[in-house]
Amino acid sequence: MFDLLDMDFETAAETGHSGPYIPAASECMRCGMCVSVCPTFKLFQIDQETPRRRLRTISKLLVEDSPISDEERIHLHNCLQCRACEPACPSHVAYGELFDQAQVKLQTTRNWLAKLAFWMIEQKRWRARLMPLLTLYLKTGLQKPIRQSGLLKILGLADAEALLAQPALKPLNSLYPTRAVRRGTVALFTGCIAEQFDRDTLIASIKLLNIIGFDVLVPPQQGCCGAIHQHNGQSAAELIANNLRVFNPLDVDAVIHTATGCGAMLSEYQADDTTGSQQFCQRLTDINSFLLQHWPDSLKLESARLKVAVHEPCSQRNVLKNQQAVYALLEKIPDMTVVPLANNAICCGAGGSYMLTHPENAEQLRALKHAAIHQAQADWVVSSNFGCAFFFSTGTEKILHPLVLLTRQLPASARF
Repeated sequence: MFDLLDMDFETAAETGHSGPYIPAASECMRCGMCVSVCPTFKLFQIDQETPRRRLRTISKLLVEDSPISDEERIHLHNCLQCRACEPACPSHVAYGELFDQAQVKLQTTRNWLAKLAFWMIEQKRWRARLMPLLTLYLKTGLQKPIRQSGLLKILGLADAEALLAQPALKPLNSLYPTRAVRRGTVALFTGCIAEQFDRDTLIASIKLLNIIGFDVLVPPQQGCCGAIHQHNGQSAAELIANNLRVFNPLDVDAVIHTATGCGAMLSEYQADDTTGSQQFCQRLTDINSFLLQHWPDSLKLESARLKVAVHEPCSQRNVLKNQQAVYALLEKIPDMTVVPLANNAICCGAGGSYMLTHPENAEQLRALKHAAIHQAQADWVVSSNFGCAFFFSTGTEKILHPLVLLTRQLPASARF
């Protein structure tokens, strides 16, 4: 049925090419299984904005070692890296990995703003020092006149500033001991900006883990997972090495992440015993899956006559592939109706840093997601990825992490 399945792997070797195998154009252009799930094809409706055409560009860079045109570069960079094409591909092309390699090969020149952003992601202490200044900016009325002045547009900061929210200023404790019968200890991965901007989710995670009997460690030395760097052609090696140094020595039953975007990156740390990444990945667990696995039969949640629509982040659907854990957890709330959000296979537009690098494309995809939310007529929409919820919550106040909703339905006896 698919000519793509009849690949001659020896042909590539005979031509003298080495490195990752990428199907030739004559092999994959007949398939098109990836086209219908590609968000940029949905926006532009042209073949240049499809994974199969981008693979031709990637092939030029990695296999043929030849230059690409400015137009090819533009279409390549329009990719959100949602990786919806991977599960759709009958030949299982590792598109995400190949894309990252191509980004490194391109060595894109970054402007001062991008360089500053990468530096801030790396510098946890400087980010913490910036938070009080950000709070002053949001609370003192400076925001309105600065927006009106046009300065933000001149500096290229308008799109980033529009996403600002009130940060949490107090750091999390390094240990949250359980008051229940102790079943073990876990370490919580907080990432780079989630500790300040997704505090409700982190507190909900700690509360639920404590309630089911786990002490929670929050190592202060941890840092960014490295996804933003890696997906933009920058080295994430030191960020990865830092997290391995921090988490591997800990005597814990699991390392838990609450944002699927971070979890996707963490789960793909290269399995190399010399770096300790294999040990790290063996203990890595998504919070939804962990809670579902260890949920005690005695813990009964209060009922809620609500309709909840589940947004399935690309990182969860296409990489972690554990979105069903969210539905199973929410079913623990009696009388609640749980439905998938329409068109979950199409990216919301956040795409890590994509919302800032390609704001017009991202806004069109966000509008589609807002339309789906409106059509759902749900009381709440839940999403397990901070980046997605942070981005498409603009314009609606209905977005929650599923764990926040779970904690709201805890019985009074469990709220300590």
